[in-house]
Amino acid sequence: MWNTPNLLTLLRILLIPVFVGIFYIPVSWAPFVCALVFSVAALTDWLDGYLARRWQQTSPFGAFLDPVADKLMVVVALVLLVQSDPRAALALPAAIIIGREIAVSALREWMAELGARTQVAVSKVAKFKTTVQMVAIILLIFSRDDTDSPLYGFGMGLLYIAAVLTLWSMLLYLRAAWPSLKSPDRPLDGEEKQ
Repeated sequence: MWNTPNLLTLLRILLIPVFVGIFYIPVSWAPFVCALVFSVAALTDWLDGYLARRWQQTSPFGAFLDPVADKLMVVVALVLLVQSDPRAALALPAAIIIGREIAVSALREWMAELGARTQVAVSKVAKFKTTVQMVAIILLIFSRDDTDSPLYGFGMGLLYIAAVLTLWSMLLYLRAAWPSLKSPDRPLDGEEKQ
């Protein structure tokens, strides 16, 4: 269980309080270091999956922990950014991305209970969305002290692209899961508990 890919995933989780702490330090270098910490976390997201496949060190623990670490880091970063710049222009794509993460996580959990989790495996659109989203967040963190700068505007543009890709990938997941969702043979949650 404690192989290199899983340790990298745990590192990503441990970087969250570091990221939050640096975000609130009232010094000029904080945005740069905060963006750097987030960049390291984003890099471990790619590296742990690559090493797990390359070294054949995939595990149930890693399969559970990796998406949790990803979502925690992204959600925390978006919440902090919206708190720092509480305009609807930033809150809207952040809410779409966070809402999608909750919906898709619930969908995957439900499909896993049906033994059909592979029907909602990560798509290429979702992987591209993750890349765009990470770059957007890094730019927004780095330039958060100057929300009128071109760099911040570019980060906002990328975040909107990520939000559109987020909705698209969610629709792809829902389409793949739809036969199971509409099946009359599946008991409802209340029926399972009775």
